[in-house]
Amino acid sequence: MRTIGVLIFPDFQLLDAAGPISAFEIAARYVPGAYVLRVLAKEAGVVRSSSGVGMTAEALEAAPRLDTLMISGGEGTRRPAICGETLDYVRDAAATARRTASICSGAYVLAEAGLLEGRRCTTHWARTADFAKRYPGARLEPDRIWTRDGPIWTSAGITAGIDLALALIADDLGDEIARKTAQQLVVYHRRPSGQSQFSALLEMEAGGRFDPLLVWMRENLRNALTVEELADRAAMSERNFARAFAAETGFTPAKAVERLRVEAARALLDSQPLQVEDVALETGFGDAERMRRAFIRAFGQPPQALRRARAA
Repeated sequence: MRTIGVLIFPDFQLLDAAGPISAFEIAARYVPGAYVLRVLAKEAGVVRSSSGVGMTAEALEAAPRLDTLMISGGEGTRRPAICGETLDYVRDAAATARRTASICSGAYVLAEAGLLEGRRCTTHWARTADFAKRYPGARLEPDRIWTRDGPIWTSAGITAGIDLALALIADDLGDEIARKTAQQLVVYHRRPSGQSQFSALLEMEAGGRFDPLLVWMRENLRNALTVEELADRAAMSERNFARAFAAETGFTPAKAVERLRVEAARALLDSQPLQVEDVALETGFGDAERMRRAFIRAFGQPPQALRRARAA
């Protein structure tokens, strides 16, 4: 049985706490007794989130020893709500817990407690410039969905907390339980840590008729994804599809497919111990040389160079 403590404070972001809590609760349906969930705050009682909706917490002084400490984000992370007493608790809990994690701007609390010095971390994209200025000793990776550096895990904004929780569940209970949990939550099965907060898919969304197609493309990268296949999926002639797709997204169909594959391949290289050849097959490139050329076009470096730089 693993005790998960979720730390909240006035003006916390509700989904930063509720999202991971729901993920752990669902995982425990598949593995009864896997988790015990506790919501913690400086003082016991109802703590109001930034939305005005409250969550009931128990006092830090009454908190049990934790397996995992998770710190929610929100405007309160950079206000007096995070006092010396709370920071002392975070330091002490992190010293005895198996792992410590933050969601969104909860990274500010970890940094203020001195837990991110020299460690890789991430936070919400809108906070990265301010965070980097305040905590130059942290090795900020501003476009990551989530990061892990030893026992310290951090994640990007709001829904990325669910991705982080799914990764923690997979670490505890295996990929199959994490997959089933994701299915119940109706979310992607664990976006990899290396996936950028700014995905090619989101950049290419037209806000219109091709949005469902773009989602389908990303979920089916091992398909050939020829213009013929995509046009058929969109119920259009090849010529009309190619012209309309480029006009609405700014990319030819072939370039869109390549960008989605490059993004997925880089995420796998960052987060999985797979051979380059296996990543090329998994993401639809077919062979490592074709993927290498695409990486050079996109990043100016081959996959192996990016992986070495990531590990350095």
